[in-house]
Amino acid sequence: MPTANKNDTKIRVGSRGSALALAQDEEVIAPLRRHYPDLDFEVVTVRTSGDADQSAPLAGMGLGIFVKELEQELLNGHLDMAVHSLKDMPTKLPDGLILGAILSRKDARDVLVNRWNCPLDELPEGARIGTSSPRRTAQLINNAPQVSVVPIRGNVETRLRKTQGEETDGAVLAAAGIIRLGLADSIAEYLSPRRFVPPPGQGVLAVEIRADDQRMQNLLKPVEDAATRYETTAERAFLELIGGGCQLPVGAYARCMGDELLMIIYMSSEDGSKVFTAKIEGLKHDPLQLATDAYLAVVERGGHELVKAVRPGQEYTSF
Repeated sequence: MPTANKNDTKIRVGSRGSALALAQDEEVIAPLRRHYPDLDFEVVTVRTSGDADQSAPLAGMGLGIFVKELEQELLNGHLDMAVHSLKDMPTKLPDGLILGAILSRKDARDVLVNRWNCPLDELPEGARIGTSSPRRTAQLINNAPQVSVVPIRGNVETRLRKTQGEETDGAVLAAAGIIRLGLADSIAEYLSPRRFVPPPGQGVLAVEIRADDQRMQNLLKPVEDAATRYETTAERAFLELIGGGCQLPVGAYARCMGDELLMIIYMSSEDGSKVFTAKIEGLKHDPLQLATDAYLAVVERGGHELVKAVRPGQEYTSF
């Protein structure tokens, strides 16, 4: 079993420090402890701008608000690795950082929780359903026109509390976070990824490290999942072609099927009035080509006009 240099056994793992973040840290650290019993994994809490500002709408803050401070601590050498929800990460990483490991994906679906514990189609007229996501907002408008979509902020536990009539009657959240916290009993319905196409990377944990840290690259090999790496590479590359951090409602969900890679993509206007979806198939070992094919499918259906509306001057590119 691999062992570390006796003079360098402490591994500093960056974390946001919330209950969910700590559960995610343990999901990464537990198998590493089994592989490297001589190492001491120390969780270091870093407060991010997304956690500090609980009043601003998430949609206006852009991708990266839950990772930037952790990345800076990595670059400064104060951390050896940082654990993130991949869906929170920008498609382009800062110079000097890489994704050292992509873990096996957990449940990628969105879920509905509500005070009546009923499925989406049975929600009463005017039910207040909370989300801070433009994608979920547009999908709710299209799939549950009887509800009223309202903004909601806070960690998973806070949002669950708010769904009991305090501020909302329900909310749409990621299944993986609720399951990781042991709160699956609160789920009223798992939403089909065909109706609610997840965002790139949902349900996936990523470990970010310095690009020149060969020791960490080698250490993380036991937790790397090749299939999830292919899937999320395609999903994130599609988002990059759309515009990366643009605030259009975008979903992309890929799955490996043998040597094939299948991806469902979704894009809509903010109000949900224009929706573009496609199912794309390609070779597992060429996820960038699959992303390009998915983007072309959106362009052919007229979706490029939406991209240009929010990103003037955006032209088609490929990998």
